[in-house]
Amino acid sequence: MTGTDTAAGIARWDQRFADDGYLFGTDANAFLAAQAPRLRPGMTALAVADGEGRNGVWLAQQGLEVLSVDGSAVALAKARALAASRGVAIGIEQADLAHWHWPPERFDLVAAIFIQFAGPALRQAIFAGMQRALKPGGLLLLQGYRTGQLDYGTGGPPDGDKLYTEPMLRQAFAGLDILHLASHDSVIHEGSGHAGMSALIDLVACKPVAGR
Repeated sequence: MTGTDTAAGIARWDQRFADDGYLFGTDANAFLAAQAPRLRPGMTALAVADGEGRNGVWLAQQGLEVLSVDGSAVALAKARALAASRGVAIGIEQADLAHWHWPPERFDLVAAIFIQFAGPALRQAIFAGMQRALKPGGLLLLQGYRTGQLDYGTGGPPDGDKLYTEPMLRQAFAGLDILHLASHDSVIHEGSGHAGMSALIDLVACKPVAGR
């Protein structure tokens, strides 16, 4: 979960990312890594609010052409370093997603992993932008925390309006073909930022191709 909708919020993330090491680790998110069979070299991918780059770099290691976007310059400097250490290249863009121009139908894949910095209004705009950025036939891969995460306190926002439910995601992505939507409680180990039993929700969806 990275990025923010205000300058003050971005500054807070800069402070969190300023510590030595990687706040959410350097390995790809487990849900994302499990989607490897859906990927193929040469696909274009957008890693939304990618922070220190662990997911964007992993996608590049699978042979994808990746654009990693985040609001924190501190995080993106770490993303560049991580990519260099893994011997891959990724595109990097610093952007406040509250104002970013989502390029229409540019990406074969959009990865949105723990992007729960946004309140309801901004979340709606980001979800719409992600769908707009997908090519017809493109895949959306999303994992986030469910409302039950407040009981665990092992990561994620402290306010419930930034958490997900299955009905919320079904409504938000009603224009996509939902291939997989599942709620589960699982232990995750992603640096110090996400650690322990967690209330999760996973989504895999495909943008329809006209005429099919």
